[in-house]
Parts: sequence; C-alpha cells; structure tokens
Amino acid sequence: MEREPVFNAFVMNAPTHNAHGLWRAPHARNIGFSQPDMWVDLARRLEDAHFDAMFFADVVGTWDGYRGGWQESVARAVQFPVHDPSVLIPILAYVTRNLGFAFTSSIIQEPPFNFARRVSTLDHLSQGRIGWNIVTNALGNAARNFGLPDVPPHTERYRWAAEYAEVVYKLWEHSWDDGALVRDREAGIFADPAKVHAINHSGSRYKVEGPHLTEPSPQGTPLLMQAGSSENGRQFAARHAEGVFIHTPTPDAAAVVVSDIRARAVAAGRNADDLIFLQDLSFVVAPNDAEAEEKDRQLTAWFDPEGSLAQMSAAYGIDFSTIDLDRPIGDFQSTRHQGIIRSLIEAQSDKSRTFRDILGVQPTAGRLVGSPDRIVAAIEDWVKAGVDGFNVGFLTLPGSYVDFIELVAPRLKKKGLMQSTYREGTLREKIFPGRGPRISSAHPARRGDWTDFSKIG
Repeated sequence: MEREPVFNAFVMNAPTHNAHGLWRAPHARNIGFSQPDMWVDLARRLEDAHFDAMFFADVVGTWDGYRGGWQESVARAVQFPVHDPSVLIPILAYVTRNLGFAFTSSIIQEPPFNFARRVSTLDHLSQGRIGWNIVTNALGNAARNFGLPDVPPHTERYRWAAEYAEVVYKLWEHSWDDGALVRDREAGIFADPAKVHAINHSGSRYKVEGPHLTEPSPQGTPLLMQAGSSENGRQFAARHAEGVFIHTPTPDAAAVVVSDIRARAVAAGRNADDLIFLQDLSFVVAPNDAEAEEKDRQLTAWFDPEGSLAQMSAAYGIDFSTIDLDRPIGDFQSTRHQGIIRSLIEAQSDKSRTFRDILGVQPTAGRLVGSPDRIVAAIEDWVKAGVDGFNVGFLTLPGSYVDFIELVAPRLKKKGLMQSTYREGTLREKIFPGRGPRISSAHPARRGDWTDFSKIG
C-alpha cells in the first residue's frame, strides 16, 4: 500500500546540529534545549502538522582534532553540550499519540543486552512508536570515552555492528515465542517458561545468555534506520535498514543511491520495497522568494566557520588549522568517514575544488530557500527521483519548523505530498501501511539468517 512521503523532524538534544553558530540568531530557542518545555511544545506542533517522527541525531564524544583538541568544539557549541535523547523520549511520547520517535545509539556506547531491554521498554512506553538509528562511531574522543585507544578501522566497525545487530535481533525476535505471555491469574502463571528461551549467543565480541528480560513490545524490533554511504555502509543498510538516510546533492544523485541500495537489498534476500529513503534537507521559507532570500542572508550571517572547521577536522581525521585550505579535495584520503568522502568526491565533477570551496558552501549545503511554491516544486523533484521522504533539519528552534508547518505543509497536503491524518498502529505500521507491527519476515532479524560478521568487508 503506497503512502505519502514521510516527513521527520531531524533534531538533536544540543544547541545546534549542523548549522553551527545559529544558536546565536535572534528568536532562536536553541539554548533552551536542556529544558523539556521547548521539546514538548515542538512535539505537539509536529504532531498537529502530521509529521511522522522526531529523529534525534546523537554523538557520544566531542568533535576533536581542530587546533589540536576539542576546545573549539566546546566553545562554539559544535554538537556540544549534547544530552541523551532516549531519556527525553518518554516525556514526548506521553504528550503525543501518533508522532514517532527515533534515536541514534552507537554500538560503542552500550552492551547489546541492556540496549535491547531499554529499547523494548521505550517501545512499550510509547505504544510502539520507537525507531533506532544504527551507527558505528567514527569519533576518536568517543572511542576513548569507552576504553578504546582510537576508532577501530572502518571494516572492523561494520563487523562489530553486524554482531551487535545479531544479538539484539535474537533478544527481540527469538527469545519469546508467540503466546509466551500468559498472565493467568488463577493458575498463577505470568509467562510460560517453555516459550521463553535463552539465546546463548557466543561471538567474537559478545557472549550473551539471555533470555530477554522485557516482555515483547508492540513492534518487537524497533523501526531500523541507518545512514551508511560507504561500500560497507551500503551493504549494511541493504541488509538491515528499513529507513535509509541519504544526503545527496541533487535528485539525480539520490536516484543512483536509491537504485544501488535497493538492488543490494534484493540480493540479500529482502524485498525492494522493504526500505524507504529519506533525503536530508533544511528549509528557509517566507511568503515570497525575495523575503526568503533575505531571511537566508540574515541567518547565514550567524554561521560560524570555525565551528564548521572543527567538525570537519574530526570527520575527516585531519586538523584543518594545520593545512592549506586551498588543497584540492582529490588529493585527500581518510580512513574515517569514508561515506562522507565518497559522497563528496562523487558530487564534485571538478576534483580541483578545494577545502576552502567546501567550507564556502557548508552554511547552505542541503538547504532550500524560497517561497512555499518553490519549496514544494523542489520536494516534488526529489519524490520523482525515488526519494520516499525527508529528514527536515533545523537552523533555529522552533522557528525552522514553525515556518515549514505554517507555509509549506498546507500546500504539500493539498498536493498529496504529505499526510493529512495519521494511520492507526505502531510507527512501523504508519510508515509501511498494511504490513503489521513486526519487522518483515524477509528481514534477517526474523529469518534468523545471521551474517558471518567475520567476513564483512
């Protein structure tokens, strides 16, 4: 059953996400991120507008490496301070009824047994509205926060992710049989022990006996999201993800990525339509193009290039304060964010473009500016290219979403490009209408067809 494009609010429990410096803009409430009132107000606005979900980005380390450390990131609020989004979700779920909540959690930050328990608890508390963004981690500071000397090699991170996924799948899908939850008051039996199983996982990183401590939640496995764009990342997304986040420069580029990962999913034994693809965009909108462009100029004036350099230094694994910013991108190699580098190089036909050129476009990368009609026309182009929805980023909170909700959403709904009401059921049932609350039977979580993680890469 087809549905309208998906719209998620792409947020972070921090002063800024990727629009560095805009927390200083007039009327921005970004600095109130640590208080629940701002988030409650935003969640209610998003639900009234029929957004599908709030998706929380997250990191578990500072963006270190610029000018020799993380001090510039701290000073300039480059995704710092950042609070735990999973703790915020129950508050927001309590004041909403249909809005979904997806959050990022890295394999590095929590053992899979406890993570599976926490996610199942959140799925119960939200009545089945939870999604998990699976990430590996490429921040050196984050690695050292969890006892590692540095970031593991790229391929090793995906081997780790494959085993982590195997453990949580076994807990969510194979520890409790259907009908195990009895709740028989007269017999005094709450759960049938014959239908509750240890998982007895024994792998290279984890040994987990089980059983899963939490009774089966409405979705079992949460809605699974992932944003890998490297070779290993695309393979992992094809095998595991239900929602794939992409950050491509044009609709044509998006079409290439979508086609590639769908083909890989089919080769992995899944159905092509078991995945949706969500383009990352932000919007500056006003009643007419001239006003929107003026608003964009005013916002860009608050952009902090030093903050951008601090993030880029950690992402690329090189201290940009020590190199010639006029160095061509074609000369650069890194072992960290291979997906970002690959996307960057693929997007540039002229490999002589420099790091200074990249920094110059950074404030407006992925940003659409214009009247509601211009924005709607651009969204239509992305949908025609095969994109299934959008992660709507913010420049200021809640202003970026208020403008979109008031000016763009009504036009999208009129054209059938955004839902006007919510479907019944869990987050998965809302995203994939007619398929039920549990993950597809073609997914390895249900099939029990585990990847030999030692062979990944």
